[in-house]
Amino acid sequence: MPVLRYRPTEADYAWTFGGVPPVAHVEPGTVLEVFTEDCFGGRVRTVDDLVSRVVEFPFVNPQTGPFYIEGAEPGDTLAVHFVSIEPARDWAASTTVPLFGALTSTHATATLQDPLPEVVWIWQLDRVGRTCRFESRFGDHVVDLPMDPMHGTVGVAPANLEARSSLVPDAHGGNMDTPEMRAGVTCYLGVNVPGALFSLGDGHARQGEGEVCGVAVECAMDTVVIVDLIKGQACPWPRIETDMRLISTGSARPLEDAFRIAQLDLVQWVAADYGLATLDAYQLVSQGVESPLANVVDPNYTAVAKLRKEYLPRRVTMSGIHGRLRQQAATHLVGPV
Repeated sequence: MPVLRYRPTEADYAWTFGGVPPVAHVEPGTVLEVFTEDCFGGRVRTVDDLVSRVVEFPFVNPQTGPFYIEGAEPGDTLAVHFVSIEPARDWAASTTVPLFGALTSTHATATLQDPLPEVVWIWQLDRVGRTCRFESRFGDHVVDLPMDPMHGTVGVAPANLEARSSLVPDAHGGNMDTPEMRAGVTCYLGVNVPGALFSLGDGHARQGEGEVCGVAVECAMDTVVIVDLIKGQACPWPRIETDMRLISTGSARPLEDAFRIAQLDLVQWVAADYGLATLDAYQLVSQGVESPLANVVDPNYTAVAKLRKEYLPRRVTMSGIHGRLRQQAATHLVGPV
């Protein structure tokens, strides 16, 4: 497998999906070994580094890429297999941000309440023990939470000549903030422009479902992915395949529309790839689905719908590419590079 190692400089990051020239052209099947900076650009390093002082809006959520995938055309699906996602530092940052989050006033939920104060928490990461340490800012409570590295932002250029902020999730992917985007999964993204223009960033050492305060345990990542193509097969919304589950995502406001999109996509996915009539797929999904929230804080909210493969007929989905990329990933991890 061809391998591209890419570490961007501060001037190389993208801040939108679409409207940005590619940093490299790669063939399908290429392994990308990349560095991604945290959502604050690495500027929040101590409890005194308030976001309002050290980060200039809208320059948040820097993206590594975009990468032009040779041969990708509208109507194809880009498959991104996450081989590994590892924190690049032994610390991470989280914070409250005024007028941002699920339990505060925002520009869209306007009230007379004062904004929440800015408070920064620095989390210590034990990369060997696989834990993230929470230390109270207003008391003496300390607890270790399991590390579960993920990428909050994964996507391609949108359709219709659009350029979307790296803060926004939609049909192109973007800032979905789902903990399902972890090592071992394959993410499917519909190609909207020649080359797809794939980018990723916004690493989280862990995140609770919904990302309630608006900020996860934000950290820089060293990430390895394999990018490949499914020619001639469209993917209407970002999908994720694991060894055990099919996962659909939907991003919209209000939240119930994001929920509906994810559920509908999962029903249509099951019907199309597993040979079930649409109403049979609807009934099966209705009784077997798990429906966690990804985020309820971004400009669009993201909902997730996932179904165990054991409930489905024994068939491959998405041309069987997840299994093939899993095997290639194992070769990459244990074999010569």
